[in-house]
Amino acid sequence: MKPLLFVDTDIVLDLLARREPFYKAAARLFSRAETGDISLAVSSLTFANLFYILRKQVSSKHALEVLRNFKRLVTVLAVDDATVEQALHAGFNDFEDAIQYHAAQHAGCSKLLTRNGRHYRKAEMAIETADLYCSSN
Repeated sequence: MKPLLFVDTDIVLDLLARREPFYKAAARLFSRAETGDISLAVSSLTFANLFYILRKQVSSKHALEVLRNFKRLVTVLAVDDATVEQALHAGFNDFEDAIQYHAAQHAGCSKLLTRNGRHYRKAEMAIETADLYCSSN
């Protein structure tokens, strides 16, 4: 069974906005999802955040097109009442990260991939960068 990995918004933005020097690692990760090697998940919150950021860089129409294409690579996890409740009491410094973490945990993700590992110090699941994951798996 292929692993289900949660991808934090920072890595998705590295891919979609071609942010250097992080683009290469993000591209390798999402290429593996495209070939079916791994399954990637993001929260519904990620799509809202991505649209907000991308529409400032390109038109809203183009941002939606980018997100439609991106959606084919990931499973979108719900942010529900239980997720928010747990995030509210998680003790994370960043509330958005708490939501992302608990969405991943509820879905049974084996790892959370991010460039901001320090934001997930209270995490009980494995936290890695995209580069480290692609290099070691």
